[in-house]
Amino acid sequence: MAKGYWIARVDISNVDGYKQYVAENGPVFKKYGGRFLVRAGQFEAKEGDNHRSRNVVLEFPDYAAALACFESPEYQRLIAIRAPHSVADLIVIEGYDGPQP
Repeated sequence: MAKGYWIARVDISNVDGYKQYVAENGPVFKKYGGRFLVRAGQFEAKEGDNHRSRNVVLEFPDYAAALACFESPEYQRLIAIRAPHSVADLIVIEGYDGPQP
């Protein structure tokens, strides 16, 4: 079964205000089997419109878990905490589980 992922691009306008979101998101992600693959690491924009300053990729056991986490009341509460302090582009996407080159 293919895994599920969140791919997020974020700009933070108030680092101090954003800290509560960071402090509280771990237990929510853990509940749905999420784990960070990328969390604001160094990057070079090579193509396209790369206007956000922070990149995050979370992996979940499957697409359903990734969707359930985003739609959960726990995460919706975290969005309300994060939103005044940042702007984000986020997609929930199903991983690829087919043949590889």
